[in-house]
Amino acid sequence: MRSSNPVFSRRGFSRDNGHAGFNAAPQAGGPAVGTNPYATNPYAPQQGEAYGAGPQAPARTDVMTIDDVVTRTAMTLGTVILTAVLSWVLLPVDEANIGRSYGIAIGAALVALVLSLVQSFKRRPTPALILAYAAFEGVFLGVISSAVSTYIAPGVVIQAVMGTMAVFAGVLFAYKMRWIRVTRRFYGFVMAAAMGFLLLMVANMLFSVFGGGDGLGFRSGGLGIIFGIVGIVLGACFLALDFKQVEDGVAYGAPREESWLAAFGLTLTLVWIYLEMLRLLSILQGND
Repeated sequence: MRSSNPVFSRRGFSRDNGHAGFNAAPQAGGPAVGTNPYATNPYAPQQGEAYGAGPQAPARTDVMTIDDVVTRTAMTLGTVILTAVLSWVLLPVDEANIGRSYGIAIGAALVALVLSLVQSFKRRPTPALILAYAAFEGVFLGVISSAVSTYIAPGVVIQAVMGTMAVFAGVLFAYKMRWIRVTRRFYGFVMAAAMGFLLLMVANMLFSVFGGGDGLGFRSGGLGIIFGIVGIVLGACFLALDFKQVEDGVAYGAPREESWLAAFGLTLTLVWIYLEMLRLLSILQGND
């Protein structure tokens, strides 16, 4: 099953059209031959041979583990946070520098978008490319967060960060407790909702550009609050799908380099949640 995360859906843990990954859940006692996309490796059980049967195979050291995913995710998110803090300090949004800061932020966002698309279409994860994406994304987030905190809602950035952390922890706990069960129906619902959400946001942007004002009103007022909540809920659903992909990857013995892809996808999802949280809290404080 593919994740709705744009990284996982294009180059994630799936094996459609020859791409390595995971479609079926692992069977009890280990993945069965024919469902494990890495079953052809010399350490996987052969046809008719169960795990633990026959001669003891040497332990593999090149497979992805949860520790690998945690480490790579910490490195990627750490890069985002570091560059965000530096851009907040070095690119002030006061009246004297606001034009320059906004210009750099928009440029960084475009570069981050291009890098993310390049990585999404690559067959193998490239750590340098992923970390470069994180650095440019951090520059964009730092300037935008500084502008929102300075001109719209002072103190909202800390609240958005804490809210993002709370969503991550809550979804992880619910997933581990199996309160959230990732099925094909769940995946289909999330994808349909995400497509509808993005189409409405694009329509709102076009109306805003050509019609002026707030377009269809999805970025302010009551509608803005509703769509902010929907955006955060969608981000939480993306997290559940990403957790499922990581869990299957570890269970199937994906190559260790795939942990970079997992970190990349999780970072994209957390950035989505943070931006939606920042927008929602800004609207709420602006209405006070």
